[in-house]
Amino acid sequence: MRFTAAAWCIGGALLCGSVQPLLAAEAAPVEERGQALQQGQFRAGTAYRELQQARYDEKLAEQDVLNAREASAAAQKEAAARKSDLDAAEKARVAARAKLQAAEKAYEASLRAVDATVKPAVK
Repeated sequence: MRFTAAAWCIGGALLCGSVQPLLAAEAAPVEERGQALQQGQFRAGTAYRELQQARYDEKLAEQDVLNAREASAAAQKEAAARKSDLDAAEKARVAARAKLQAAEKAYEASLRAVDATVKPAVK
């Protein structure tokens, strides 16, 4: 019995002596866990905002792609119309040159005919 009482005293003293550091040791991890939790929540909030911003940026980029495709298609259509206009203008120019050359030949022929009637034939 004496041994048990001594054990209780020693155990109690150890328990009483180690309770303070044990409570302090448990308090520190609770505070650290609280800080870790706050930091984790802060990082999660930051990551969520970055996720939302990335989604928004992706939607804007997708809309830019769609707008650019539409503009490109419109530009290609316009370019095709301008190419048709250019081809028509070049055909008109070729026709006008041919008409000019025919008119120059007719004019020169008319001048030669006038010159031939004005000048008497040399014998």
